[in-house]
Formats: sequence, structure tokens, C-alpha cells
Amino acid sequence: MVVGGGDQKPLPKIAAAFEALAEVATSGGAVMELGPFSLACAHVSVLFGCLGIAFKFVEKDYVTKVDDLIEASKSITTLSNMIELDIQQDCVRQLGSHTRNLLRVKRGLDMVRVLCEEIIKLEGDSLRDAASLSYHNVFALHHSWAIQKAVAATMYGLPSKSQLFERFNQDEDSVKVEMQRFIRASVPVIQYIEELFNSRQLGIDW
Repeated sequence: MVVGGGDQKPLPKIAAAFEALAEVATSGGAVMELGPFSLACAHVSVLFGCLGIAFKFVEKDYVTKVDDLIEASKSITTLSNMIELDIQQDCVRQLGSHTRNLLRVKRGLDMVRVLCEEIIKLEGDSLRDAASLSYHNVFALHHSWAIQKAVAATMYGLPSKSQLFERFNQDEDSVKVEMQRFIRASVPVIQYIEELFNSRQLGIDW
């Protein structure tokens, strides 16, 4: 899987990829292609890796599902077509379906968006509160109590904010600029995906 992990500065590449997707999402009537979408999502997995053991469970699940979408893009052109095929085959909610995996990837993007928002506001050097909030806002409702407790325990293994920025190979000001770019671009992309589900009465809370 190509995630851009070798990049010295992954954030600008992530932001640029999502800005391209956002242009499609906001253009009105345009369809989002599965290939560019899945590759943009693959770049985001670098961020989970930078967070260390605390988000290893999220990274593993996210990467597996993005890999599935990348593979699907070899034969399916758009997100809309992918969902329609699963509807036709009556497998939308089945474990491992492309549509189910898309919903999980969407949640991963949502969590990263919230995390970036919290990091930008962060005054201290600890990422624990920011990471905990992003997890609870997005994933907690979909996880069992046991998983939630396990996640809480791993939060002590997070890098500090300064360590995270070192892994990004950027200073604080430039990191915040790129995070703002990603936040702005990811919002319409996430909304586009949600509309794909809601317009077909599939819902997004499963």
C-alpha cells in the first residue's frame, strides 16, 4: 500500500490531496472518483502512525479498509457506483463490504479532522485531551465499553505535541497552516460521503 510514508513532510501532501477532492465535492453534480479518494485517504494513515501505539488499533483498521477501497478502485470508477453495486448485491452492511468500509474510513477522516482542530487550539504540550476528545466524539459510540477502556489506557503512550511536530518535520506554525488546510478541505468531502449514504436511506450510524 502506498501511503506516502517516505515523505519528509506528509501534511502538505495530505492537504493538497483533500483540496482536490473538495473541489469535486463542492462543484455541484460532479461525481467523486474512487481512485483519487482512496489514495488521498491512504496518505492520512501516516498521521495515525505518527501518533504511535495509542492509535495503533485505529491505524490498523483504517489501513485495512483503505486498502480495500484502493483494490475496489481498479474495477469501480466512483464512490456512488461502488455503493450502488453493494445495494444491488444486498451486502451493504455485511462485514467487509466496500460500502461498510467506506463508512469506517469516513469516521477515520472525521477523527483526524477533530484531532487537528484540537491540536490547533492546544496551548500545552500534551496531546492526551485532544486525542481523547477526538476519539470520544467519533468512535466511542461505536465501540464497546472494553474497547473504550483499552483506548483510554493507551493514551499515556501518545507523543507530546512537540514530538509530533518533529515527526511531521515542520515547526508549529507551519503544522497549523497545513492542518487548517486539511480541516477546510475535509469538511465538504466528509459531507459528500454522508450525503451518498443519506440520499439512499442507508444511514451513517451503524
